[in-house]
This record gives sequence, structure tokens and C-alpha cells, in this order.
Amino acid sequence: MSRLLSEQEYRRTKAFKIKRWYRGEKDPYIGNVELKPQTPYQEDVETAKKRTHDEAMLRRMIYDIEHNKKLAVFSRLYKIVSVLFVFVLMGILLYIVSYLPPTGNAANPDNNEVAAKYIEDGMKDTGAVNIVTGMILDYRAFDTLGESNVLFVATCTVFILLRMDAKSKKKEEEESDRLYEPKNDIILQKVAFFLVPMIIIFGIYVILNGHLSPGGGFSGGAIIGSGLILYVNAFGFKKIERFFTQKTYKWICFAALLFYCLAKTYSFYCGAHHLETGIPLGTPGAILSSGLILPLNICVGLVVACTMYAFYAMFRKGGF
Repeated sequence: MSRLLSEQEYRRTKAFKIKRWYRGEKDPYIGNVELKPQTPYQEDVETAKKRTHDEAMLRRMIYDIEHNKKLAVFSRLYKIVSVLFVFVLMGILLYIVSYLPPTGNAANPDNNEVAAKYIEDGMKDTGAVNIVTGMILDYRAFDTLGESNVLFVATCTVFILLRMDAKSKKKEEEESDRLYEPKNDIILQKVAFFLVPMIIIFGIYVILNGHLSPGGGFSGGAIIGSGLILYVNAFGFKKIERFFTQKTYKWICFAALLFYCLAKTYSFYCGAHHLETGIPLGTPGAILSSGLILPLNICVGLVVACTMYAFYAMFRKGGF
């Protein structure tokens, strides 16, 4: 049987010292650890004079145009070339503008031939009831491909600027595992439980029906992207990462852009050489019509939806 310790003996035990430290009554380092005072760096007079002299010499060698002949020639030549470049560019632009048709003239091609071509032959050429979709994904399909690539490149740029390395991300998550996860808002979760499926289904409808009615890949993709953002705000990143990760984003965008590029390259190649593409336009008004426009709408919608969510995830937590 252990005997009871006196108060003096108890005060000398490690348990008492740890208890005092835990309560903040005593810092074990004060009076026990030697701290060496740090003196600020002081530059002596000779070193300061030499440094000032070297800086003045360097500045004089670089910026002294009177004694630096190469710099003087370059400065004068730079001014002359800049002025010449501005005048040449102005001349080229004025020359090009002089060939444009007068504004407001009823005989301009954009007031008769161009609009009439798209309105009269749009459905026959593209098979799309929606003339705007036919314009975006057929007549100027390469422009839309460029826009989709711009979204992908912009996302890659955000990855480079905001992505956190694995060590920093792990350390921050250990310090606060709920830093990026939303609070358990039961109202938001219940509302999102019903709204998210409806939003995504409506976005799919807008994409698939884009060649028949107003809508298309950009509009439907934006709707699906907003649904994903609402889902992650309600349920958190851990749940959405079960089916949508960074690897998923890369493969979806890569496959969509590759299919878009190959499909329209084949289409334009056949058109330039007056060859039949072999792709049926279908019956105008039917869901499976308009040739390549329907799958291209799907590709654009996937890229836009993934890009919207990727931007949100990168700005929110530096990755997904």
C-alpha cells in the first residue's frame, strides 16, 4: 500500500509540474533555457561607402546614355521604330476599312445575301431547326471549338496558379478537417436533395434539345455546372469526389475536345473537296437529326459543366 505524500514532496513530482504547465501556471522554459540576445546587423562605414560606390558605378554604366554609345543608339532607334510601327499599322487598318461596304447601305451583303442564306438554307444544310445552333456548331464550328479550348486552357491556368501541393494540402486538412466542407445545414441538404437531380436533368434536356429549340451545349452545360456547385455546397467535397475527381475532369474534357476536333475536321475536309460525308442529317424536328450537331452539343455541354465546377473547386480549396 502506497503512503500519502506530503505537500512539499508532491510539489517536487513530475505530475505536479505537468499539471501546472497544463493549466498555464508556469512555463517550463522560463529560467531553464538560455536565450542569447540577437544584435541587429550594423554595416561599418567602409563597407557602406564601397557598396554605395559600386551601386553608383553600376547605375552610371547602365543608364548613362551620354557615355554609353550602345544604349544611346538603341534608345534612338527604339523611338524611331515605334513611331514607324504605329503609322504602318494605322495605314494597314485604314486600307482594310476602305474596302468595307458603307454602313447602313441596303445593298450590303449582310442585309440580304448572308441573312437570306442562313434562313433559307440553314435547315437544309445542317438539319437543325434552331438556326442559331446550326450557325454555332456547323457554319462556324471551328470558332466554337476555339471557345471550348479557351475554357479548357483557362482551367489549366487556374490549376497552375491555385493548385496546392500534396504536403500543404494534407497539413491544412489536418489542422482543420472541416475547413472546406460546408456546415451540416439540414435545410440546404433537403432542398438540394430534390433540386440537384431536377437541375441536372433540365441541363441534359437543354443540351439534347439544343438543335430543336433555344438552348444547346453552353446553356445546358452551365445549368449542369450550377447543379454540381449546389451539390458540393450542400454535401461537401468528400461525397462529390466519389464520382467526380480531377482525373474524371481531365478525361471528360480530353475526350470531348478530341471528338469535336476530329468530327469537324472530317466534315470540313469533305466539304472543301465536295465529298459526301456519309453522315445523315435526319428528319428536321426529330431528336436524332442535324447530323453532327447533337453529339457536338453534348461535347460542348460536358466541357462547360466540368469547367464551371473546376473553377469553383480550385478557388474554394485549390483542387478537387
